[in-house]
Formats: sequence, C-alpha cells, structure tokens
Amino acid sequence: VQLQASGGGMVQPGGSLRLSCAASGFTLNGKDIAWFRQAPGKEREGVSCIATNDGKPYYEESVKGRFTISVDMSKNTVYLQMDRLEPEDTAVYHCVAMPICSGPYMTIISKTLERWSQGTLVTVSS
Repeated sequence: VQLQASGGGMVQPGGSLRLSCAASGFTLNGKDIAWFRQAPGKEREGVSCIATNDGKPYYEESVKGRFTISVDMSKNTVYLQMDRLEPEDTAVYHCVAMPICSGPYMTIISKTLERWSQGTLVTVSS
C-alpha cells in the first residue's frame, strides 16, 4: 500500500509543472488525497486535497487560482497541475491519503503525521 509522488523539477517563475501521485496496492476510489509541501526552514503545510468519490477539491489560499488538483481513476493517480509558479512554491511535495478532504484536517495531518512517504522536489528559480 503506497502513494508515490513524482513530477518535480526546476522551473522559472511563471512556469508550470504537473505532479503525479500514483497509488499502488489499493484503489483511490472513495479515498480523499491531499498534497502537502515543506519549504526549506518552514513547517509543512497542506496545499490541496480532493475527494475522489465526487472530485470536489480544496485549495489553500496561496495556490487558489494557480493550482488544479484532479484524479484519473483509470490510472489510479491524483495530479496537481501547478501554473504561474512562484519562488515561494519551492518545496518538497508529498501526497497523503486522508479520511476527509478539508483545510482543518490538512492542518492536523501536517502537524501530527509522523511518517511521510518520499516526496518530489519543486524548485522555482530564475
């Protein structure tokens, strides 16, 4: 049972990247999946989550209008399309399965989850 994040890289400000969160060993159907990030020297924070049963998304305020979360059930994968990237988006991004997709629950998870799967590094720099 595993979620594997990938797709990170280095881009210039204003550029785009698409992150993938591939599930193995279980189906995403009915699960809520969240993206978190941790920038150097900063606390981990929730970025976005999606309820896979109805596709309803949630976005943290700083990424609203720039990031789009989606799910492809045929590929058992959640995506995070990141557009108009800013240097402040530089971080290691992780994906996590959660019981509920919500801002408050992401805050709880960011502070209490002890084991994090390997993330993917996004660097936004000119």
